[in-house]
Amino acid sequence: MRRILLLHLLLLALLGELSAEQDRLLNPSRLEMFVDELPDMPKLPGFRMENASPKPNLLSIGMFKKKWRFHRDLPPTPVYAYGASFTTATVPGPTIEALHGVDTHVTWTNYLPPKHILPWDPTIPTAEPANKKGIPTVVHLHGGIHEPASDGNSNAWFTAGFKEKGPTWNKTTYHYNNNQQPGNLWYHDHAMGLTRVNLLAGLIGAYVIRHPEVEGPLKLPAGHEFDRNLVVFDRAFRKDGSIYMNSTGNNPSIHPQWQPEYFGDVIVVNGKAWPKLTVRRRKYRFRIINASNARFFRFFFTNGLEFVHVSSDSAYLGAPVVANQTLLAPSEIADVVVDFSKSKTDEAVLANDAPYPYPSGDPVNESNGNIMKFIIKKNLEVDTSRVPDKLIEYPSPDTSVAAQTRYIALYEYTSPTDEPTHLYINAKPYEAPVTETPKAGTSEIWNVINLTEDNHPLHIHLGLFTVLDQTELVKLEEFKECMSKKNDAVKCQISKYARGRKLGVPAHEKGWKNVYKMTPGHVTRILVRFSYIHTNTSYTFDPTGMPGYVYHCHILDHEDNVMMRPLMVVK
Repeated sequence: MRRILLLHLLLLALLGELSAEQDRLLNPSRLEMFVDELPDMPKLPGFRMENASPKPNLLSIGMFKKKWRFHRDLPPTPVYAYGASFTTATVPGPTIEALHGVDTHVTWTNYLPPKHILPWDPTIPTAEPANKKGIPTVVHLHGGIHEPASDGNSNAWFTAGFKEKGPTWNKTTYHYNNNQQPGNLWYHDHAMGLTRVNLLAGLIGAYVIRHPEVEGPLKLPAGHEFDRNLVVFDRAFRKDGSIYMNSTGNNPSIHPQWQPEYFGDVIVVNGKAWPKLTVRRRKYRFRIINASNARFFRFFFTNGLEFVHVSSDSAYLGAPVVANQTLLAPSEIADVVVDFSKSKTDEAVLANDAPYPYPSGDPVNESNGNIMKFIIKKNLEVDTSRVPDKLIEYPSPDTSVAAQTRYIALYEYTSPTDEPTHLYINAKPYEAPVTETPKAGTSEIWNVINLTEDNHPLHIHLGLFTVLDQTELVKLEEFKECMSKKNDAVKCQISKYARGRKLGVPAHEKGWKNVYKMTPGHVTRILVRFSYIHTNTSYTFDPTGMPGYVYHCHILDHEDNVMMRPLMVVK
């Protein structure tokens, strides 16, 4: 009886705390939309010019705690921000402008205080300093093709002043040789078990590799005004302006804080909530990065304007693809041209209608269904830019030369109350011995089997891939039962089950990708290449060194707990 009474009192106390927290939450409808101008983030050159010739540059970028105003009527928010200095640090951080074939070196420095501004959960595998002080961070350049030591391994974390370092930490200055194809990348924190909270706090930024000799003849919209990065993410706030993240887990007796997905109703673009941008009646290029923890965006224009896709993730398409909407999973990048001269109105709202969690979650509301507003000038502009019929053609995928076929199964585990407790790839924790060991310079076919109810955006470090097909699994529960016992797709006769309807790959996603959406109850077959796609040659660095690479779900709450596995390239 006494135990029951204590549990009852504990529950009442918890409910009281939750009620008090709810009272402190900001109702996003109290913030007026489209009042703040869209910022253009600071630019940092990844190269320097000497005697009219580009030379490698050394950048020093810090992580600082400061205050950032996300909306005109919201109090300043404590954040973690990247920048060359405390004064210039921003959310998102500065855009690094790199040049193909010219090295960029970045010294990433942690200036963060001992205690985190957001709740985190030590019951999941987490970077944790021995003295319990300091916020572990490490930077991953998403889409970058470079040496393992500069990839931002989750256990290569470090605290302020490098006082504490993770077991795979090895260097203070990262080397990005930029020998890959031109395109869009982004950098973000990747510390073990803390990725979701460090990104929520603000540790994100864009990175662009340009190749003037190859891109110049395309004559796409260019220049500071007409070629813009849009870094889009969602947040929830308290009335005092601070970022809100639920401090109580969905299974608090197992994980006190961890929850399977984070969603916020305030949509932020380049650090401002629902901003506005005045544009001319001409073509603009927008490099759109979904930097949310878990939210998918299905973008569309309320006035019917179209997207012309010229690139997907970090690689150009062979030819432009026109679409009236585009679905972006967390960490995916859409590189599009929008022609405002075709607008029949003087305003265009970029909107979103993707359910959350995707694909079978709640419908959007007014707050999370609006992204930003474009105010279109009346007079038609002289526009010398264009979208050519052909862009950059890379060698087509050749499945006949695949050196290996692998089966990658995605699992979710639940408590007796059917609440998620953790997620694994191939039923293995992250620290289990590496099983994916591709040979440098080869291609492999991966059959990714999604046994969960969520759509998981799978990201592979180093390797680029093309999606061959997605096939529905018939008699899914029967197949799941076999996989839960044997964890072996071949022994479970996957060919007997992968016989359902096939989903088409959208035309703008048929190129080379580093993230793709793994549909629930389907097998997604991809061809992964572990060599450069633009030259079809081996890397100009040694990819076989320690600590290797990883692949993981890019829903950050899943990645942290622990839908991530090591990837070791061999000779």
